[in-house]
Amino acid sequence: MSYFNQYIEVVNERLKSISCTDSEGNPIATQKALDLWRSFALAVKSNDKTQYFIGNGASATMASHMALDCSKNAGLRSFALNDIAALTAVGNDIGNEALFFAPLSWYCRPGDLLIAISSSGNSPNIIAGIQAARKASAKVITLSGMKHDNKARKLGDINFYVPANTYGIVECIHQIMLHSWLDEMMHVKEW
Repeated sequence: MSYFNQYIEVVNERLKSISCTDSEGNPIATQKALDLWRSFALAVKSNDKTQYFIGNGASATMASHMALDCSKNAGLRSFALNDIAALTAVGNDIGNEALFFAPLSWYCRPGDLLIAISSSGNSPNIIAGIQAARKASAKVITLSGMKHDNKARKLGDINFYVPANTYGIVECIHQIMLHSWLDEMMHVKEW
């Protein structure tokens, strides 16, 4: 079997093996978890609240992409907290662990929604951002992978965990999950 075909096979296997849990660690079926996530996002939209996305590296690009798609295509006010001036100022003046904590503590309000994307689920700035959203009484969705006991996986209202060992596989599946969630919310179908 070619490398590409093996890669696609592994993506498919890992996609089918996603584990979803609630804030207490109780298992949730993937479709039910996606339905709950959509209900949180629709509440954000109907109550004139804000949805925030955070991530590092490739996850930051996913955050930007999805914030734009949510705002432009779904009419859901969304922001990715990855503006270069803000990140470098906060990193320099406060510290890198506060990259997301600081802006979320300034802007996040009760009823808002945070989507935290982290392949490892252990990035200190992502964990601090989740804590800021929690402090603001916002709902939190986490997307993580790698180790099953990563920190982010225990901090969201809904936690999506990809049981994969490589960044590429985890990132591919996170992108699929993000688009699946948004497309279903917008009633978009390929079939």
